[in-house]
Amino acid sequence: MIRKIIKWIITLVLIPVVYLLVSLVLTFIPVNGNNDYTEKNNSIYLNSNGIHLDIIIPKDQIDSKLIDGLEYSKNDAYFSFGWGDKNFYFNTPTWNDLTFNNAFKALFINSSTLIHLTKYSTIQEYWVEIKVNQDQLYKINQYINKTFYVDKFDEKILLKNKGYTSDDDFYEALGSFSIFKTCNSWVNSGLKESNIKACLWTPFDFGLLNMHK
Repeated sequence: MIRKIIKWIITLVLIPVVYLLVSLVLTFIPVNGNNDYTEKNNSIYLNSNGIHLDIIIPKDQIDSKLIDGLEYSKNDAYFSFGWGDKNFYFNTPTWNDLTFNNAFKALFINSSTLIHLTKYSTIQEYWVEIKVNQDQLYKINQYINKTFYVDKFDEKILLKNKGYTSDDDFYEALGSFSIFKTCNSWVNSGLKESNIKACLWTPFDFGLLNMHK
């Protein structure tokens, strides 16, 4: 019995260690970007709150399909898109609100997800700029748009009065959050599918940030 208990303890310790090691290795393996000499006249940006990455696109570079159905004002010039677990977004507005229960549910229990849209009037100095060509810009627009859950009328579903401030909103999204598909791996997948330099796979924010600084 004691040997079995020790074996279970070792297994429980090894699982997160192996996950972390594999994640770090894959984070530092770059994809795309090699021998890409195309002219890049457009800019998108990455933003992180320390753990969670968002993709930011200037309003004048957002295509009509993506911007359709989004609420914004004439002063909003930059749109920041993040994706994540619905329960985690609503119950963990700051890292001081983080609990083991919320983290466990987000990582290990399939649940609905949201797109978090934050609007800015100006560029923030801490954003990381990524220069992209027209095709890459088109593809990242398409990737984000395909993540929105739409109703039977093909309209995005805004959750009224659920934002943290007057400058952000939540929309229903497709997909389930897990340890293998995190908010940051969603951003990374978007860059990969858009032929923009990215990590082979990553659940972290620092790999992409360092890659494009």
